[in-house]
Amino acid sequence: MSATTTAQQTRRLPRWVTSFGWQILAALVLGLVLGGIAMSLGPDAEGNPNGLQATLATIGSSYVSLLRAAVVPLIFTAIVSSIVGLRRVSNAARLAGQTLLWFAITALIAVTIGIVLGVTLRPGAAASQTELETGDPSSVATWWNFLIGLVPSNFLGLTVSASADEATGALSASPEFNVLQVIVVSAAVGIAALKVGEKAEPFIKLTDSALSVIQKVLWWIIRVAPIGTLGLIGNAVAEYGWNKMGSLTWFVATLYLGLALVLFVVYPTLVKAHGLSVRQYFSGVWPAVQLGFVSRSSIGTMPLTERVTERNLGVPRGYASFAVPFGSTTKMDGCAAIYPAVSAIFIAQFFGIELTLVQYLLIVLVSVVGSAATAGTTGATVMLTLTLSTLGLPLEGVGLLLAVDPVIDMGRTAINVAGQALVPTIVSKREGILDLDLYNAPRKGLAFDNDDVDAGDEPASGPAPDEIRDPEAAARP
Repeated sequence: MSATTTAQQTRRLPRWVTSFGWQILAALVLGLVLGGIAMSLGPDAEGNPNGLQATLATIGSSYVSLLRAAVVPLIFTAIVSSIVGLRRVSNAARLAGQTLLWFAITALIAVTIGIVLGVTLRPGAAASQTELETGDPSSVATWWNFLIGLVPSNFLGLTVSASADEATGALSASPEFNVLQVIVVSAAVGIAALKVGEKAEPFIKLTDSALSVIQKVLWWIIRVAPIGTLGLIGNAVAEYGWNKMGSLTWFVATLYLGLALVLFVVYPTLVKAHGLSVRQYFSGVWPAVQLGFVSRSSIGTMPLTERVTERNLGVPRGYASFAVPFGSTTKMDGCAAIYPAVSAIFIAQFFGIELTLVQYLLIVLVSVVGSAATAGTTGATVMLTLTLSTLGLPLEGVGLLLAVDPVIDMGRTAINVAGQALVPTIVSKREGILDLDLYNAPRKGLAFDNDDVDAGDEPASGPAPDEIRDPEAAARP
């Protein structure tokens, strides 16, 4: 049998068998089933998690570790390349200012929706006082710690923490990093390279090349996302149980209602108000939204977000290479606006604390100004503790929400990614540099095709690479 015949037979497989979306859905269902089985088995004779739960926990934590391993090199190379790329864009300062303005506008709308839903639906009043347990967060974010955290202790803020095993006494070391410090150092290096000029060209080329290599590795990590999803969901069910998760059903429903209003009402309204097709926006951005939902990492999704923003939505490459990486670390309508608003109100209602008008205004201020504290990773808890500490609410209330955090983190990240593509599109349209031919072009296929990885990891949707216009040409009338 020839290779051609074999390839033709392979392509006759139903789309749902090879579709990335269906693989994720199957992983979610299987994770719920395995988590339920692990929960019913209970702990072993020594009180430790049973083998199935330990396996699920290992799978989930290993996938998160893979994403974390790519964070530092990806942030550094992406931010340096994006800042340097601004030299190819006219009116760069104006574009950067407009980007920040629309980040703030959409965050303001999102946090307002979160506050209204929290006050009207009262999810904290519906939570069980007996089934939920409070718990102190592993770390607490304050404005002072946030400001101190901007100052790098060393290059890229890398540290190593040592811990001793209680049973054997053996020492182990694990590397850690402060994402905010990575962003600060990367921005400084990028600005310096921009100022140096011609002498920095070898460094710039090396950084661009390194970014391409890191993105290739990240695509490989993305392909195993269904396995990681299975482990994360399964372990959450086994660890927290249906009772704790069930008592937070109204909280989850309130949060997802807010996320849905932002994604399916606010964003389409802004798109339509700027004379653009809502259908084209959703079909163009959906591959990145889907990946953000399962990866739970805005930074991990960043290469695909930038790709669909440029190739599907028609944002000039020079501007997209700045706005998307910048948005991946600071533009968090899900994690930094809706989630802390609903969660803070939930915790206040759970403890019977009446919030004042000033405290509601503080929620808005923290969400609009402090979104950089989430830093694009699966770290919305940082933003929540910053909000709680600003309002003076009990920090142990964070533990109430841990049971459903993996579930809600998917929705939060999906909204983050959709907003990170929306703002550059809106700004480009307002500045007259959006390629409307690309924006209105027919979409091709699905987000992830069988040949994506082997064929250079090009998304099947949107125009082919050779159909993409030069950014400078797209910027000309």
